[in-house]
Amino acid sequence: MRRTKQKRAAPAKTRTDESFTLRDWDGARAFLEVARRGSLRSAAHALRESVNTVRRQIDEFERDVGLTLLTRHVDGVRVTEEGAQLLAAARRMEMASFDIARMRHRDVSLKGEVRLSVTEGLGSFWLVPQLARFGTSHPKLLVNMICTMNPADVLRLESDIGIQLSRPTAPDLRILRLGTMHTMPFAARRYLDTHGCPKTVAEFGKHRMVLQDVDQINSEAKFHRLFPSAQIADIASFRTNVSSAHYFAISCGAGIGVLPTYAGGISERIVPVDIDGIRFAYDVWLAYHPDAARIPRVRRTIDWLIDAFSPKIYPWFAKEFIHPRDLPREAGGISLSSLYEGYDCFL
Repeated sequence: MRRTKQKRAAPAKTRTDESFTLRDWDGARAFLEVARRGSLRSAAHALRESVNTVRRQIDEFERDVGLTLLTRHVDGVRVTEEGAQLLAAARRMEMASFDIARMRHRDVSLKGEVRLSVTEGLGSFWLVPQLARFGTSHPKLLVNMICTMNPADVLRLESDIGIQLSRPTAPDLRILRLGTMHTMPFAARRYLDTHGCPKTVAEFGKHRMVLQDVDQINSEAKFHRLFPSAQIADIASFRTNVSSAHYFAISCGAGIGVLPTYAGGISERIVPVDIDGIRFAYDVWLAYHPDAARIPRVRRTIDWLIDAFSPKIYPWFAKEFIHPRDLPREAGGISLSSLYEGYDCFL
């Protein structure tokens, strides 16, 4: 890797003899990650290595292939023309390494770890209450739940299974729409007792709001559609990117915020607020690599997730909106509050 201010030495002659082999995959992986992210520091963070280690790996890789692949500039790292030609081969090496990793972890038993990436709200407030029952049936299976609002790259093995609120676009993935998450305004009872209950958007604009700002939710854009001439700072009392903080702010009486329709089952402190039919819907998507489904423990976890979001079992995930007050009747005997036993200590 060269600095642009230095005179570039002529690259060594590319090795073409059939006996040539790379020392290891680390250098190609480091090169690919730096090319992908545009900086040594970002690549080192992704690889969980030090910057010096990544720099050394790339230097050794350049010596192995006899080419200058990257140049350093004041605004970051750039791929040379030779490096661009080598990127495709490095990507093929990466995919081959993933295939090997998948084969290593293949097991005929329901034993071992399954990495599940999911949005923090769906993970903390929907799947966690059901994990105890799933774990009892599969005592040797470890579910590693990675809660993030940035969808994990399932193809690159950041997780075995991904659940997100935006349709996955990566090729070669198996995707399935699990259901629909419906949301509407909620508020704490004590907030409404103190400030009154708005019925119209105009009345809503006079209240304090709690907003959640993440890419898959984008409540800020919805705010501007409802109040095109208002500034967020004039109305909002609290904004966060974390679903749990968003929920707790509402339940503590900080203002009115939008929550899933099933959120009323978490605590009696909050109630739905009907405001001119303000409702939002998000499809819930499941994504996994085709090879992952051949691993029994992953396949079983996928089946559990399909059931966990099944509209036939949990009608609040149906395509049609069901008001929270009607959920007990539509749920066929399922008690929402019973799903959240134990959550009282956090509220």
